[in-house]
Amino acid sequence: MTLDERIVALVTGSSRGIGRAIAMGLAARGARVVVNNRQREDEAAAALAALPGDGHLSLRADVSSGAECARLVAEVEERCGGVDLLVNNAAIYEEHDPRASDAEAWFATFQRTLAANLEGPARLSFEAVARMRRSRGREGFGRGRIVNISSRAAFRGEVSAPGYAASKAGLNIFGQSLAQALAPDSIYVFTLAPGWVDTEMAFSLRGPDGPAILAQHPLGRVARAGEAAAAAVWLALEAPAAMTGAIVDLNGASYLRT
Repeated sequence: MTLDERIVALVTGSSRGIGRAIAMGLAARGARVVVNNRQREDEAAAALAALPGDGHLSLRADVSSGAECARLVAEVEERCGGVDLLVNNAAIYEEHDPRASDAEAWFATFQRTLAANLEGPARLSFEAVARMRRSRGREGFGRGRIVNISSRAAFRGEVSAPGYAASKAGLNIFGQSLAQALAPDSIYVFTLAPGWVDTEMAFSLRGPDGPAILAQHPLGRVARAGEAAAAAVWLALEAPAAMTGAIVDLNGASYLRT
């Protein structure tokens, strides 16, 4: 398979954690992966070097900036011919307890969180979809796919980080809205909603709150990055078209919704 024939996958926030595991999984399945990060050039270089196969790229962009999102997708198109698959994984989590006394600082954190976690994916999706609609498509895959990485916080809330929960709830309904709008164009949209995942960023798991977090999980452990990546890669490459709009939980039965 030539570079031109391979699926081009843009995975945001893929220099570490779940994003890096997703990038690895997609590359192992033959995709040409564009690794993205905001500022961690050393981690991005390491993530790029670890990908199996060739033709992969690392592009720096801050997805909380609309202009940066547009530039990123345009550069992927220029260098790879287009975006076939967009994985909106990049996100920030900053605590801003609504009981705090500094209203301006609280709301600044809230706005910063929504810019990165919801507005960025929306702009990236808009830019990518414009290019996907011009694609001839692939049998079984469609003309393009978007996988949004959400969170169980979208359903249960976050006491000390309401902006994070709100951004992920918005991402859920945004993805479902896109799925309805784009199904006639054979562009499919899926959402993965993990709970706790054991990555280097899950500091609380190894702190004093660790036992309480584990107590929420009937499995006796939280999800592994490889498990989250396996689910995301399946949605990205194999999920049937009839699943478009689906939100898939991955939280070890720690939060069950009806």
